[in-house]
Amino acid sequence: MGLIAVYPGTFDPLTNGHLDLIKRSQHLCDKVIVGVAANPKKRPFFTLEERVALIQHEIMNHNLTERVEVIGFESLLVEFARKCNAQILIRGMRAVADFEFEFQLASMNRTLAPEVESVFLMPGEKFSFVSSTLVKEVAKLNGDISRFVTPNVLKALQERLKLINEGVDVPD
Repeated sequence: MGLIAVYPGTFDPLTNGHLDLIKRSQHLCDKVIVGVAANPKKRPFFTLEERVALIQHEIMNHNLTERVEVIGFESLLVEFARKCNAQILIRGMRAVADFEFEFQLASMNRTLAPEVESVFLMPGEKFSFVSSTLVKEVAKLNGDISRFVTPNVLKALQERLKLINEGVDVPD
C-alpha cells in the first residue's frame, strides 16, 4: 500500500483546522487514516459514531475518499497505528503551548512503538488558534463559529445545543 499515516484525535467537533491538516497530510503519504479516538475522559459533545459520521461526510464532500479513511478506535494509539499498518502519526501543533504535551506524547509513542514516527504539522495561520474546545465554548454562548467549522458540522452543533437546551440527555 505504501506509506500510511494515522491522524488521531477526538475531533469533537471536526474544525476547519483539522480539515486543513487532513488535506495537507494526504500529500505526504499514500493513505491517511483519520483515527477518531473514543476518549470518554474528555467527555465528548458527540458520540464516537456521530464524530466518525461527521468526518466521513466532510471527506466525501471534499473529494478526499481516494486516499483518506475514517476509523473510530478505543485502544492505545500505537496499537491502533499498528493495526492500520501505519508508519507515521500526524499530529497538529497550533502554538508553542502545544509543544510540551506533544513532545511527551511523541516520546511515549516512540518508546512503545519505535517503528511509528510522529510528524508534526502546523495548521494554516487562519486556523492556528482554533480548537474544538474553543469552538464548543463559543457555540454554547451563541457566538458565530461559522468560520471555524463546515456548514454540516455547524448544523450538527446547533442541533446538539438545541437538544441540550431542551434538557434532552445527550453525551457531554
